[in-house]
Amino acid sequence: MSEYIFKLPDLGEGTVESEIGEWFIKVGDQVSEEDVVGTMMTDKAAVELSSPVSGKVIKLAGEPGDIVAVGAPLVIYETDATVQQKDTTPATEPAAGSNGSGGKPAVAPEAATDARTEKRTRVMTSPAIRRMAKEASIDLAAVPGTGPGGRVTRKDFEAYVEARSGAPQEPDRGARVSRQLVPIGETKEVKVIGLRRIIAERMTAATREVPHFTYVEEIDVTEVESLRKHLNDKNQDKSERLTLLPFLGLALIRALRDFPQCNATYDKDRNVLIQHGPVHLGIATQTPDGLKVPVVHNAESLSVDALGREIRRVSEAARSNRIKKSELSGSTITITSLGKLGGIVSTPVINMPEVGIIGVNRAVQRPVILDGQVAVRLMMNLSSSFDHRFVDGYDAAAMIQRIKELLEHPATIFLP
Repeated sequence: MSEYIFKLPDLGEGTVESEIGEWFIKVGDQVSEEDVVGTMMTDKAAVELSSPVSGKVIKLAGEPGDIVAVGAPLVIYETDATVQQKDTTPATEPAAGSNGSGGKPAVAPEAATDARTEKRTRVMTSPAIRRMAKEASIDLAAVPGTGPGGRVTRKDFEAYVEARSGAPQEPDRGARVSRQLVPIGETKEVKVIGLRRIIAERMTAATREVPHFTYVEEIDVTEVESLRKHLNDKNQDKSERLTLLPFLGLALIRALRDFPQCNATYDKDRNVLIQHGPVHLGIATQTPDGLKVPVVHNAESLSVDALGREIRRVSEAARSNRIKKSELSGSTITITSLGKLGGIVSTPVINMPEVGIIGVNRAVQRPVILDGQVAVRLMMNLSSSFDHRFVDGYDAAAMIQRIKELLEHPATIFLP
């Protein structure tokens, strides 16, 4: 027997170190080659790492939340003396549309079967789904995958759980709640790691560095809601149903033509404010791992249907951890919505280095005075924040008033 040192590989994007996200092994475990040993956290995602050898785990680099430098020992094995040090390129999950080979030639199915008859098949899925399966004692190999290359998606997992139990389930929410329950009279320490740590650091930096100016305006969305329902009634495909978000997105895009200082990012290293021509729309999305902001690039070139599809696509990809790294960066302004939990007013925190964020609150029917008469209208508040260093209060209010005008007369959104 000999000792084999598995060193942390380069995870890309110029990273020189990475945070341990989660271990799927422990000291003393017997691990087979290509077993997933754990995840390492980058700024964008959790990257799964597979064991390059078979052997017994005798040492791990640290606990979840600890930082490991690229090239430093990650896992030390006791293994056969004949094993040679080999390439340890991370076994990252392929993005939708990729061949999953990480740039290397794909292996023919027949050859892979002959070479790995004794080896456990690795199920392609996200770390979040793998964690839910572990907590629910579900073998992912039994879950039919409909994603690229047979990847198990969140919908696949939920459908399997529902079919197995005979009743609708929400596995991610249940798992999350079960981890949070603490017996009365006791306390529990939860280490802030991974995406939650990154969120905490960025929120702290945003509130510390950016002087927020928050402006709230009430909008009558009765007409745009009527238009939305009319378009949905004509569309037989329920998966293509429009929400209010694409209409708000188009109104925002149109308003930004008159307020280019709001479609901007601040480069603090160069002390330069960059005003952008295209609108790269960030969509704040709650996921099982925390808040992510996937991006609809060049949103100004899309129709309302296309924008609705892109918002759905990137949001779902973020929730199921299938989002491409390029789709998690480059936003120039962000929309955030709590949906049915939207409340009356909120104070959204700016997604640096952007200078503006539009917060959507809940739409409710209320009595209002319309043409001197009391009428029931569907009303919704927009709670928006701006970087007061670069966006004057008057301009921020004027831009929101422009969005209000467009949404209350939705035909104007589509004029040349």
